[in-house]
Amino acid sequence: VYKRQYQRRVHGERDREEAKKENHPMAFAAAPLPYDYDALAAKGISKETITFHYDKHHKGYATRLNDLTANDSERQSKSLEELIKTEKPGPILNCAGQIWNHDFYWKSLSPAGGSSPSGALADKIAADFGSVDAFKEQFSTVALGHFGSGWAWLVQKADGKLAIVQTHDAGVPIVEGLRPLLACDVWEHAYYIDFRNDRKSYINSWWNAVNWEFAASNLA
Repeated sequence: VYKRQYQRRVHGERDREEAKKENHPMAFAAAPLPYDYDALAAKGISKETITFHYDKHHKGYATRLNDLTANDSERQSKSLEELIKTEKPGPILNCAGQIWNHDFYWKSLSPAGGSSPSGALADKIAADFGSVDAFKEQFSTVALGHFGSGWAWLVQKADGKLAIVQTHDAGVPIVEGLRPLLACDVWEHAYYIDFRNDRKSYINSWWNAVNWEFAASNLA
């Protein structure tokens, strides 16, 4: 009898939780991963790394943001970009920024990535950095030298010129009026499984998977 009562109670709680989710869908979510979990393994970024990074960290920011805004319909009605541009520093801004950054980061990588840029993007990089090799060297220096957790970005400024910038923690370039083209996550959770504290080796693998087509599509 007690066992049946316990089972009914457990199932009843599960049913209520499922109904709650159906009636109140999450306002914020991580964008779907644009490839399989093992798609970048040949590039040096393992299935285990992507699984932990996407499922635990990226999705975790979305879960946290939904919890923080659970009783705030005004905030829940906003897009991530609107939250990022209007929120004061704090947990909500941090979570919104990290969801946006990671959505962009996964698109910056591709199983067919690597090699070198072409077309208008290659011309812009050569014009603004001297050469593609010079750009890669400068970008790697910024990503490797970033102190603590954060991001390295290739961005386009309002005047059309390209630049390399870094943001700390959950910082997003769009707040500064910059147009992101590529993102490299240099939080340790992006590489600790595969490379421990060897950020340099991770950055080398990141170059192997860079999605130049995505970067080109972001040019103004």
